[in-house]
Amino acid sequence: MAEEKISFITDDGETVSLYVLEETRIGENDYILVTDTKEGDGSCYILKDVSEAEASEAVYEMVENSGELDYLSDIFAQLLDDVDIELE
Repeated sequence: MAEEKISFITDDGETVSLYVLEETRIGENDYILVTDTKEGDGSCYILKDVSEAEASEAVYEMVENSGELDYLSDIFAQLLDDVDIELE
C-alpha cells in the first residue's frame, strides 16, 4: 500500500494526523489500521468506517469492542506479516 496520511478531528475538536498501514473490508464494513509514527515503534489504532454509503468523506470510529479488536488485530497481523501488533 502506498504511504497515505489521513487527518481527522476528534470529539474535542483536535486535528490528529495518522499514517495508514493497511485497510481491509470484512462483510459490509471497511477498516483501516493506522499509526502515529512513520517509522519505528508507535501506537496503532484500528478504525471502522461508519459513514453513509453516499457520503463524500469517510467517518471513522475507533474499534473498542475487545472481541472485535482481537479478531481485527489477527486479520491485520496476517495482512502485514512483517509487523507485530500488540494489544494493550
